[in-house]
Amino acid sequence: METSLIVLVVFAVLALVVLLSGLFTVEQQTAAVVERFGKFRRVAGPGLNLKVPFIERVAGRINLRVQQLDVTVETKTKDNVFVHIIVAVQYMVLGEKIYDAFYRLDQPTVQITAYVFDVVRARVPKMELDDVFERKDEVAIAVKEELSGEMDTFGYIIVQALVTDIDPDKKVKESMNEINAAKRLREAAQERGEADKILKVKAAEAEAESKALQGRGIADQRRAIIDGLRESVDQFAQSISGTTPESIMQLVLMTQHYDTVKEIGASSRANTIFVPYSPGGMSDLAAQMREALISANAASLPPSVDDQSQ
Repeated sequence: METSLIVLVVFAVLALVVLLSGLFTVEQQTAAVVERFGKFRRVAGPGLNLKVPFIERVAGRINLRVQQLDVTVETKTKDNVFVHIIVAVQYMVLGEKIYDAFYRLDQPTVQITAYVFDVVRARVPKMELDDVFERKDEVAIAVKEELSGEMDTFGYIIVQALVTDIDPDKKVKESMNEINAAKRLREAAQERGEADKILKVKAAEAEAESKALQGRGIADQRRAIIDGLRESVDQFAQSISGTTPESIMQLVLMTQHYDTVKEIGASSRANTIFVPYSPGGMSDLAAQMREALISANAASLPPSVDDQSQ
């Protein structure tokens, strides 16, 4: 009786072990490939699954998430510059083509890398370095189109292909930076030259306008002085009879001369130098002024008959 109970317990334990060995779980966004005696049987989805113990086995699991593979390609441009181009390929397995993805490709990343190398090295050598930077999207589109056509038959879909980095040789980058810096300096020098030109033109215009205004001011000042002198001469002639305009003008000029000397002497910052003269020398100064007035009057009179006959 005890022996039968022991056998029963052993069978129960074995049955439990066999049952548990037939249970397996699959994670979300993952597919399990089940084989029976080495032959594909089915695809198990996420959750708790059952397989026949000792007959069926889980051959492998396929990740259904979007995956990314970064491929670094070294190639040469049309202008003989070696560059390292990094292409990021985002891909995923199609749910309805899990069989092809699992059995037809042994190492999908190796095949994807080979196609990326082929496309990049076929296109970049036809471009100059500047064009590679400007048209990198064309390279990425070409990689995606090439991979999409080839990898679809193996159960893979190419979600996106991106050129994430273009890295020329260090010396080439330094040369490019120097060229760019020289260009910026040249543009800055041109801008400074234009600014200096504008400032000089504006300064010249301001100076010309200032001199024009100054000239008009001097002319107005002299006109006012002449009018004042004329009024003074007329008033003096009306007040004192027998005086001539020449003597009145001489007196006015002498008065202005002394007023000027007085103003210069009253200024603490005067630097005008006068040649010494005695009070008696004022007659000579008056005579010079008188002769200047007589000469001016003579020049303004019309020529006489004797002069015309000559």
